[in-house]
Amino acid sequence: MYHSKITGLGHYVPENVVTNDDLSKIMDTNDEWIQERTGIQERRHIIRGEDTTTSMGVKAAKIAIERSGIDKEAIDFIIFATLSPDFYFPGSGVLVQRDLELKNIGALDIRNQCSGFVYAVSIADQYIKTGMYKNILIIGSEVQSTGLDMTNRGRGVSVIFGDGAGAAIMSREEDLSKGILSTHLHSEGQHAEELYVKAPGMGGRWVTDILADNDPEDISYFGQMNGQFVFKNAVVRFAEVINEGLQANGLQVSDIDMLIPHQANLRISQYIQKKFNLTDDQVFNNIQKYGNTTAASIPIALTEAWEQGKIKSGDTVVLAAFGSGFTWGSVIIKW
Repeated sequence: MYHSKITGLGHYVPENVVTNDDLSKIMDTNDEWIQERTGIQERRHIIRGEDTTTSMGVKAAKIAIERSGIDKEAIDFIIFATLSPDFYFPGSGVLVQRDLELKNIGALDIRNQCSGFVYAVSIADQYIKTGMYKNILIIGSEVQSTGLDMTNRGRGVSVIFGDGAGAAIMSREEDLSKGILSTHLHSEGQHAEELYVKAPGMGGRWVTDILADNDPEDISYFGQMNGQFVFKNAVVRFAEVINEGLQANGLQVSDIDMLIPHQANLRISQYIQKKFNLTDDQVFNNIQKYGNTTAASIPIALTEAWEQGKIKSGDTVVLAAFGSGFTWGSVIIKW
């Protein structure tokens, strides 16, 4: 059996910076309130007509492919993680295949929101381990700014999220001491409606009813979140799944060289850092400048940590995520 390893990383964020002060001009909020609760100082929002979920994913992918050193024709499969696809269907994976002008390889879209990239890594790892594929492109990309309720009604959610994309090439590794050591995935669907967007799902009203109502007060298209409940569950599940990964590989907390948590809330990351007694050099956060980019947050953070020399060959790197669903997971990597 083979191992898989990450051979190339890339990320892309829109140029349009939206600060907390910018948001204070359109809703009743302020920089102090946002930073105190989330740690976020600014985020990126696309400019209409310039970027989409797919186009940002393609831009990140091109960087990852170049850094991997492989020809794009060597890519065997695409996995695209997003909660904000360009179309209701088809998914963005096939659009990436089209836009990168790849051969007729398979493309898989996954909908695991904040845990999307961790799930994508796990799926790619299994495909490569079994010998089915050799080089897999995985992307996490989100355009959330176009679906936020930018009013006082929605401020508790809308100040948190941003747009961006991250990508990785995962390739076959025959040195079993390096690469992805293990992945661990979980879900608890009983809490699905604590963090969700109801519409335009097909489980309730028919589309014709929605169009006929044309109700400006219909909030089913906007994200709904029970913030305190999500926070309390997140800190528990983060700790559990990190420990699960360490124990599966006979590792201790002291063996962690770099923890890349999903950038949901800086206060969650700080809580986990304190719980595990990790130093600032052992945890990477960039939510301060990008906000929560959901499926894109881990690949963006992982790319930046690597670019800044904070991840080196031989390091033990831990990825961990928790989000809507509820879903959560971890990845243990020997870099």
